[in-house]
Amino acid sequence: MRPVLRQLQRPARRRHGGVLRNRDGAGLRHGGTQHSAKAPSQRQLRVAEEIRHVLAGVFGRGEIRDPDLTDVAITVTEVRVSPDLKHATAFVVRLGRSDIAEKLPALKRAAPFLRGQLAHALRLRYAPELHFQVDTSLDNAMHIDALLHSPEVERDLGSTRNG
Repeated sequence: MRPVLRQLQRPARRRHGGVLRNRDGAGLRHGGTQHSAKAPSQRQLRVAEEIRHVLAGVFGRGEIRDPDLTDVAITVTEVRVSPDLKHATAFVVRLGRSDIAEKLPALKRAAPFLRGQLAHALRLRYAPELHFQVDTSLDNAMHIDALLHSPEVERDLGSTRNG
């Protein structure tokens, strides 16, 4: 006689308002993920930091032979990696200059070379496809700092401190 195989029981899910719900009422999307945006995993953060390190080294050594990128100091401030590690967005800034947006087409042309450098430096199954964006966080921080030091704000802060 053949043994009877018991099926693994899954937690009961009910559909309510287009959203799957567990027994405890927690909402799940169709893929089983929570509604809130997920934070990057430890692996994503580690790979992103390695990519930033490799890109900073390539830019620092001046290995890119594109005439638009020679003698241009580019700083990679942050890298964000997709959950499958196949796409990476590098946020770049040119310190002291605001013309980094003009260099984005040259960075896009250099992306295959940079991807090859990543493939040599990192031990990943797939070298991530690189995308570049201008990092505006430094400009925003400087703008907020200027606002905080404006005479109107200092006057308002002075009146709250005294009274």
